[in-house]
Amino acid sequence: MPDATERIETDVVIIGGGLGGVAAALAVCRSGRRAVLTEETDWLGGQLTSQAVPPDEHPWVEQFGVTASYRALREGIRSYYRRAYPLRPEAADDPHLNPGAGRVSKLCHEPRIGVAVLEEMLAPHRSAGLLQVLRGVRPVEVRMHGDRCTGVVVRDAAGGIVSIDGAYVLDATETGELLDLGGVESVIGAEPRSEHDEPHAPVEADPMNQQGITFCFAVSHHEGEDHVIARPAMYEFWRAYAPEFWTGPLLSLCAPDPRTLEAGERTFLPNPDADPLEIGADQSADAGDKELWGFRRILARRLYPDGTFDSDICLVNWPLNDYWLTPLVGVDEETRAKALYEAKQLSLSVLHWLQTEAPRPDGGTGYPGLRLRRDVTDTADGLAKAPYVRESRRIRAVTTIIEQHVAADIVGEDGRTHYPDSVGVGSYRLDLHPSTGGDHYIDVPSVPFEIPLGALIPVRVENLLPAGKGIGTTHITNGCYRLHPVEWNIGEVAGELAVHCLEGGLAPREVQGDSELFATFAARLDSRGIERRWPEVRGY
Repeated sequence: MPDATERIETDVVIIGGGLGGVAAALAVCRSGRRAVLTEETDWLGGQLTSQAVPPDEHPWVEQFGVTASYRALREGIRSYYRRAYPLRPEAADDPHLNPGAGRVSKLCHEPRIGVAVLEEMLAPHRSAGLLQVLRGVRPVEVRMHGDRCTGVVVRDAAGGIVSIDGAYVLDATETGELLDLGGVESVIGAEPRSEHDEPHAPVEADPMNQQGITFCFAVSHHEGEDHVIARPAMYEFWRAYAPEFWTGPLLSLCAPDPRTLEAGERTFLPNPDADPLEIGADQSADAGDKELWGFRRILARRLYPDGTFDSDICLVNWPLNDYWLTPLVGVDEETRAKALYEAKQLSLSVLHWLQTEAPRPDGGTGYPGLRLRRDVTDTADGLAKAPYVRESRRIRAVTTIIEQHVAADIVGEDGRTHYPDSVGVGSYRLDLHPSTGGDHYIDVPSVPFEIPLGALIPVRVENLLPAGKGIGTTHITNGCYRLHPVEWNIGEVAGELAVHCLEGGLAPREVQGDSELFATFAARLDSRGIERRWPEVRGY
């Protein structure tokens, strides 16, 4: 490793600028401690922004079940639209404004608005000199001294090296990169059924069995115009690709229902005339994924006076562009590059197919007026800056969350698993997408769940903590602990834990393992508006 061109000392090093990383940075800095936050792309926000995925949330998100700071993020996004966009009065006055009127979320919005609000939330801490943000860098070395991490080395695209030292290091990367670089005990892919006796686990362990990734992209539609992109290099491959477990060709409007696996027709009709204020978003009642245009719509033109926008904008993150041929985690750089290239080719092929061959309700084929919105993703190729990564390396944790803790058919629809060291809550179905191991969808009901602090504590390492998807879940339970508000909650708690331990001269394992010490930490979380228990809610 070449000598570092710059050395930085701080209290907490946070590697990965997704939602968990940003939440961790906010938690550290609001306590007056210093943090360095790094991000591989030039946008903070991860799955909400650089991966272009509107927030996946539970049905009660408007009332309870998220942290106060996550709620501030949501309200900040709505406030941005009310300040900057010429909304119809009745839309602006809606306290539950859904800017895109998408069915996947009660808060579908453009990625850049998420970026702006996150930057606004961090701005005071940057001005105070508490927070330094490094963009366009990737971790290349984790320095360990016994069971302690002493720092992380990051490299930019030009080869510049920065060494960052801190008392605590948080891994908020999308794939758990620090766990690998630092030799932290971790798991990749699917555990064997014998390890936790999970009903949906495979019989044999398979580290290369990982959920598919997706390169999302945004489109608008302009009838009578021609925005057809050049035929992608792998178009013929993807056009002919028909997995045995699928319902025919992948490039088709017929795809399996994730919950029943039965074949189902999707509809695709750009710019429908339905009033977006009449569209609800509650996946517990209606998955909403059969009507593709409105599923992840992020700008609804009819929320504005006529003529303000000539098209809706929707994000394409559908069964058609999930990529599962090659794993992304735990592979060499050549294999990783292959997975990223082929995933991009799949998404571009989906777009070209929609523009040229997709069946139309009028009997014709293709929508040449579909325009790839490079301005929405802020990229030259029009795809998201980073792939949507659903599955990370996961620490070997003091507490491992398993299927039996959350599956509704095991604990009962109104059952709950309560942890004495709960530090947050979440709710989402056990939602696993087709995998590189050949698995179909695994999508089963779950119950509202808690986040045990023990899932954030590695079995050995003392001061390197997960601040995102890398907590102690399994391949199966990752399916409901990977969503936006849960990732934020985990990151926020990791940041609070680092500061709490610094202030008290404690170790994270001490805080988790001693009921009195944990009670003091829990009171800190309560004062920050971090909900640790669910109120009485029924079912999903």
